[in-house]
Amino acid sequence: MTESIDIESIIEDATFDFTMGDSKIAISKLELLLEHASDSFAAWHALCEVHYSEKNYSAALSAAEKAHALRPGDLFINTSLSRIWLELGSKEKAEHFGAQAKISSWKDQLKNPDAPQDEIAMS
Repeated sequence: MTESIDIESIIEDATFDFTMGDSKIAISKLELLLEHASDSFAAWHALCEVHYSEKNYSAALSAAEKAHALRPGDLFINTSLSRIWLELGSKEKAEHFGAQAKISSWKDQLKNPDAPQDEIAMS
């Protein structure tokens, strides 16, 4: 990869590979990207979701924890962690991260009281 990496384009490309059924290629692209951009929340979260869809919950958890360290208050990563912990059998941890996701959603609602619900979740 070059000095200047277009992180978003690589994530979109990997996401396309995943949607076309090429999870292994998507994972490879994301892992290579993260070797050069380890502070990319979006890349860690995308990697988490691909591993989750492949039922590789330990790898999903590892990627999710790295994303969470970068943005602990993010609604989506907390939701992902809740889903992963549910699959791993820890109802307590799943509920913890589910609650964190709900709190994040409420904070967004307070910041944007006039926004429709779906716009808040996407912001």
